[in-house]
Amino acid sequence: MSESLHTVTTLPTTRRSGCPFDPPAELLDARRHGPISRFTHVGGRPGWLITGYDLVRSVLADSRFSSRKELLNVGDFEVPPAPPGEFLLMDEPQHGRYRKPLVGKFTVRRMRLLTERIEQITADCLDAMEKAGPPTDLVTAFAKPIPTIVICELLGVPYQDRDSFQEQIDTFMGGETSDEELVAAYTATQEYLAELVAAKRANPTDDVLSELTDSDLTDEELRGISLILLAAGFDTTANMLSLGTFALLQNPAQLAALRADPALTDGAVEELLRYLSVAKTFMRTALEDVELGGQTIEAGTTVVLSYNTANRDPERFADPHVLDLQRQDVGGHVAFSHGIHQCLGQQLARVEMRVAFRALIDRFPTLRLAVPAEEVVLRPEAADIYGVKSLPVTWDKG
Repeated sequence: MSESLHTVTTLPTTRRSGCPFDPPAELLDARRHGPISRFTHVGGRPGWLITGYDLVRSVLADSRFSSRKELLNVGDFEVPPAPPGEFLLMDEPQHGRYRKPLVGKFTVRRMRLLTERIEQITADCLDAMEKAGPPTDLVTAFAKPIPTIVICELLGVPYQDRDSFQEQIDTFMGGETSDEELVAAYTATQEYLAELVAAKRANPTDDVLSELTDSDLTDEELRGISLILLAAGFDTTANMLSLGTFALLQNPAQLAALRADPALTDGAVEELLRYLSVAKTFMRTALEDVELGGQTIEAGTTVVLSYNTANRDPERFADPHVLDLQRQDVGGHVAFSHGIHQCLGQQLARVEMRVAFRALIDRFPTLRLAVPAEEVVLRPEAADIYGVKSLPVTWDKG
């Protein structure tokens, strides 16, 4: 093993590269040194940081690397297994048992059938924005309510419970709360989902959760599945809508091209997904010795996969740090991961973003930041999903 191999001592906690949309400078520097670096986990255990596109995809497709939470080897402490139903942190066959009943409920065709409803939800949000007048916080007026309403309707969360659900998800995914607050939010969400599952079993309605109660899944498993779907279905899309709008406003030539040509919308969504990579990093643990990038990953070692540098890899994407809505090489990005854990709700997220971005820029052609860009408050790097906490915008009233 080469002694000159690049070493990263810890994951960066801030973005100091000068651009809020770029990965942290330390990760970009690691990628410049090569696609794999030595790494020390926060708990002190040695590991590896994978920053290159090809190697990230290789690990994600390799069954010799495990997603199981209890196998994480990051410090001198035991990590408990994932609760029943939380299949993102499981391998086969447990992963497949929970995921397979959901696949047919998130197909491209089924998500496209939701388009009209998503258009109406988006229009309602924009109507409220227009009525209230500028300025407004785009996060609370637009980016959060659209995916919240959509995923809650899909799963069957009652309308009056949506604000509470959104607040709890914000708490345990925002990266700025104490351990006590995290536990309290998680416990409150679990208690709520337990009541919701019981209600669906007693009185099924036309929604995904009710359909799942007609299976061999236990109440505890249904709670875990519901938590994954609600959290992923809300937080990732909400941050893509807000951070994506911020990126467009900071790239006026690209925004002008998108305004002028609706046919660019699909490609623009894919490019924003690649460029922003709000789901930044994931971890996998080697089940056996694996040769990767010229290095030996020893059995039991946990590797960190950097999605945001993989999606900025110059060996895969030309001029990767440039936002180019007409990019021809955007296909194959790993914003939705890869392999068996590729995002189940990616088609839903795509429909929401296509509808919402298009409607926003059409409704408000003079939309712009209401504060200097450097005053936009970003989520901390510690957050599970990167994004902005608030995005003050304004526009010219007609």
